[in-house]
Amino acid sequence: MAEPAPMSNLITLKEVKANPEVKHLITGANDLLSQMGYTEHGHRHSGVVSGVTRYILQHCGADEREQELGAVAAYLHDIGNVVNRVNHPMIGAAMSYQILHNMGMDAREIAPVLGAIGNHEEGMGLPVSRMSAALIIADKSDVHFSRVQNPILESFDIHDRVNYSVQKSRVEMSSENQNIELLLEINESATVMDYFEIFLSRMVMCKRSAEVLGYKFTLQVNGTVLE
Repeated sequence: MAEPAPMSNLITLKEVKANPEVKHLITGANDLLSQMGYTEHGHRHSGVVSGVTRYILQHCGADEREQELGAVAAYLHDIGNVVNRVNHPMIGAAMSYQILHNMGMDAREIAPVLGAIGNHEEGMGLPVSRMSAALIIADKSDVHFSRVQNPILESFDIHDRVNYSVQKSRVEMSSENQNIELLLEINESATVMDYFEIFLSRMVMCKRSAEVLGYKFTLQVNGTVLE
């Protein structure tokens, strides 16, 4: 059997971020969601999720190319919101295929990127790969006051209140005890119960994703570990 042809054009995250089409589509996606009352899903969120996805893959032993592809998938994961919030992972995967194909990425590398993008949302997605699992955890862990786009405190919904209450948020991994931990520092703008009301399904997805990676997922709020 003949060996597969080598890949000649290894597209990087830096190139994807510099692509004018990507820039405009991510901006447009966040503009649309902002009008609908959602928290920030723009370049800040894309960058944070991309960085955490790479961090998780690095600690799970992924090689540099898998880390790079995971970072690319994470950066593009919410691009489908420019069309509609409903089914945005599927829409985003289709859009990302065309973008990455036009940039010259090999289909063998595009395939796992699309799987990760198309499976990142709770209720319709599953951690189908190591890349997918890392992206899910990174996405669901991005909770922070800077994501609130509603300027009127009195009209905050529960998503605004929870994000507004989170002063610090970070993901830490321990290879020693195989643990992925989301550490949050929250103020009194929201309660722990508020957090669980909207994030319970997301935390379940994070737990399943951590299992795919061979880790356990835990949540720590103001120093208290919530199993």
